[in-house]
Amino acid sequence: IQKASLVVAGGYFAKLFIAPISEELLFRGVLLNKLKLFIPVSFAIFASSLLFGSFHSIGNIISAIVFAYCMCVLYLKTDNILVPIFAHFLNNVFAELIFAIDCNKVLFNDSIVVAIVSILAFISFILIVLFLARELKNIK
Repeated sequence: IQKASLVVAGGYFAKLFIAPISEELLFRGVLLNKLKLFIPVSFAIFASSLLFGSFHSIGNIISAIVFAYCMCVLYLKTDNILVPIFAHFLNNVFAELIFAIDCNKVLFNDSIVVAIVSILAFISFILIVLFLARELKNIK
């Protein structure tokens, strides 16, 4: 039992701390910065976001690409890698909280809840795309 608790704690530590730090340093700190030396910034953002998304599970690829795109914009706008690291940390905390709250898997089995979440996700996606399109014009 103690070994299992240690494994669970290690998993949470990796998801909440190791992943945000290592992924942001790799995909934004190194890859994005290297790509933008050779290709236009908008293509560098797109390429690094696609690569980031490809390392995530099939059901999460699109959301991971959009998330990565947002992290690129945050990084380029602030020129501070700690900003996307913290945002990535918060994203993972919220994801783990939702998973923990819905331990009986009832939240997303209710068609009304799924419909409401889908509508909110669609609206959020449109707002994010509009914001990112506007911000992309301002990035040098």
